[in-house]
Amino acid sequence: MDRCEKLMPLLKERGLDGLLITDRNNVAYFSGFCGSAGYLLVTEHMRVLVTDFRYTYQASVQAAGFDIRDSADTKPGDIINTSLTIGFENKSLTYDDYCRYSAVFANLMPLDDELVKLRSVKDEYEISRISHAADIADRAFSHIIDYMKPGMTEAEVALELEFYMRKNGAAGLSFDSIIASGANGAMPHATPGDKKISSGELVVMDFGCVVDGYCSDMTRTVAVGDVSDRHIEVYNDVLDVQLKCLDMLAVGASCRDIHMYSYDTLNGKYKDCYGHGLGHGVGLEVHELPNLNLRTTHNLVPGNVITVEPGVYINDFCGVRIEDLVLITDSDIQILSKSTKELIKIL
Repeated sequence: MDRCEKLMPLLKERGLDGLLITDRNNVAYFSGFCGSAGYLLVTEHMRVLVTDFRYTYQASVQAAGFDIRDSADTKPGDIINTSLTIGFENKSLTYDDYCRYSAVFANLMPLDDELVKLRSVKDEYEISRISHAADIADRAFSHIIDYMKPGMTEAEVALELEFYMRKNGAAGLSFDSIIASGANGAMPHATPGDKKISSGELVVMDFGCVVDGYCSDMTRTVAVGDVSDRHIEVYNDVLDVQLKCLDMLAVGASCRDIHMYSYDTLNGKYKDCYGHGLGHGVGLEVHELPNLNLRTTHNLVPGNVITVEPGVYINDFCGVRIEDLVLITDSDIQILSKSTKELIKIL
């Protein structure tokens, strides 16, 4: 499939003659080229990828249908009439790059999230890659709950988790894994450190991996030894909200409304203990559209792959977050994260 065909309605809608695509993920999405340097120039009748010597052969293999140019002897003005109206991604250019391109093109028109929105609807290939990454994460969770013991440090567990995922087919991590035990769990994005995991604590584990460029993302919270009734109550409250939010997912559903249900319910009982969005899209990036938060205007459509991850974070006590990766289809939803959500006890 020529994904650049998805850009043609945008050209007409915005009155553009062409697009300058510089964001690495968008370059990869529309061309197939995964190198770290290069840009695309796309018009109705032209597909050009400009990169440097390090990547020209790679580009020729990956970017089928594109005219590959070496940046050493190709300037943007050599490719296209500089008086045309060219759309550019205002969020991916540095000011220096903007000045350089604006010195070449007389009519640059900024785009906001238009290209990222096109990526929010996944095709069958993308879904298969995300599903594979989710399966590796599920197997990693099964491994880590057998591996983890009281007395290990958070960093030790995070390292083993990464090693397992890489050994079992992952190209890398979607993000730095979060292993947060006890009071550290009250920090939603805690960094694993030398704190030892102790009996009587909850441990938040948020992780994911990359397969063929596509990410997974899941969170489970487990108990180490016997935890208090209050720990269990917090866990069950978060799980109940997570399950109800999953039931609310459907084509056309308001992402904001689903988020607000989770926000109002959890903050109604745990005041000021849940302040992040309920979820986000996942694909080439681990955080992409659509968002499920207070500010979003998105409604769910078939092909969206999103997370559903409510949490409660109580300072000096614990954190609980439970997150699934979910595919929206025409008729239902498919939960890609298969790991149990019963509260597991690590002994």
